[in-house]
Amino acid sequence: MIRVLLADDQAMVRGAIAAMLGLERDIEVVAQAGSGDEVLRAAAEAKPDVALLDVQMPGGTVPDGIAAAAELHRSLPSCRIVILTTFGRPGYLARAMLAGASGFVVKDSPPEQLADAVRRVHQGLRVVDPVLAAESLSSGASPLTARERDVLLAAADGATVSTMARRLHLSEGTVRNHLSAAIGKTGSRTRAEAVRTADERGWL
Repeated sequence: MIRVLLADDQAMVRGAIAAMLGLERDIEVVAQAGSGDEVLRAAAEAKPDVALLDVQMPGGTVPDGIAAAAELHRSLPSCRIVILTTFGRPGYLARAMLAGASGFVVKDSPPEQLADAVRRVHQGLRVVDPVLAAESLSSGASPLTARERDVLLAAADGATVSTMARRLHLSEGTVRNHLSAAIGKTGSRTRAEAVRTADERGWL
């Protein structure tokens, strides 16, 4: 049996996917999680062979599914990781692969494709949605530096420059410089537009 950990912050979606995988003779869902932090605890206890992680999950020290993938890859390298998400964005794909994921599947894929993805990554193969792979190649990597990404994330809730500077332990001038660079790289006119554009492209 292939032991699977399933993580999604929406309980109904998680339950439906677990029920679907439960119909497969060679797959067993041995743990479920609703946040990035829960993923690491559940994996430490259940020792799954494959982890299916949603991208957008709440979390404290582990803010989303891609961060959870990176932590899980370090703490339990024997566990293969598949990112399962509604948001099929090229930037997410690149970040997921860098975090150690072996697969990236969008949720509107046919059920049999998900079960097949679990089996293939368990065998040591990579599985990536072909449409998303093509989009990722055509769009290229994120142009944002790590600090520009941090600044845009800090700006997402409409915080003032002074508040962002305190959060990031930077000077206000440095924050303004990074915001200006990020706005230019995203082809935006305002920081709110830059946040929206970067998020839509999966760069955040």
